[in-house]
Amino acid sequence: MSDADTLSNFDLREEIKEYWGKRAETFDTQPGHEIFSDEEHTAWIRLFEKHLGPGGSRRVLDLASGTGVISHLLDDLGFEVTGMDWAEPMLAKAREKARKRGRTIRFLLGDAERTMEASESYDAITCRHLVWTLVDPAAAFAEWHRVLKPGGQLLVVDGDFVNPGWFAKLLATFSKTRARFGLLAQPEAKPADMMETHRSILSRVHFSRGARAEAVVDLLRQAGFTQIVVDTDLKAVHRAQRRHLPFFKGLERATQHRYAICARK
Repeated sequence: MSDADTLSNFDLREEIKEYWGKRAETFDTQPGHEIFSDEEHTAWIRLFEKHLGPGGSRRVLDLASGTGVISHLLDDLGFEVTGMDWAEPMLAKAREKARKRGRTIRFLLGDAERTMEASESYDAITCRHLVWTLVDPAAAFAEWHRVLKPGGQLLVVDGDFVNPGWFAKLLATFSKTRARFGLLAQPEAKPADMMETHRSILSRVHFSRGARAEAVVDLLRQAGFTQIVVDTDLKAVHRAQRRHLPFFKGLERATQHRYAICARK
């Protein structure tokens, strides 16, 4: 790797860190980030329990823990939870949630690609919507393999947020037709700088063309993971989230390539 490549990666990683720090302010207001109903909470609990089983005081590292949404789910399942994120504003919100709930969840400032945690120190590792942002997923997966105990489990919840599903394609065609006849409503205004930052980051991460499950699985195998299972049945989660999304947005989300991947060391 050249010095230029190293500098480029450092710059990108710092941009990602800054971006998510800014997103912390509104993170919990968005469906798909925070959980807004008992129905969705139950759906997530069942998904995690399906692949990881009950916590039983096992140690779990929740990477890119953000405001602690998944960390609290894991705590509800009985795990001894460490949440790690590299955006301090996210961690501040996560710690406040734990304080209000009276929970003793450990939240650390750290990098998911270089955790600095001891080898073979966790029974499980989880991450939601992290893999698609990784600069070097091969190195990250090797790091996670190192940190897990023998027999430990990894659960990745992620998706391809680049390539539109069939419904999004249909909706785009419909929108073009409406626009041609002057029938298209004005799109909702969004902060232009944040949208541009998101596009710029996405164009430079490893999965810039979309984090397809098969590509993630291939890298996990290369890192030494075995017994890899891809679960695309997230219907219960999507159904609960749709109640808090605009109608078409909910359908679009349900037809995206989203998945849970469970693997073992």
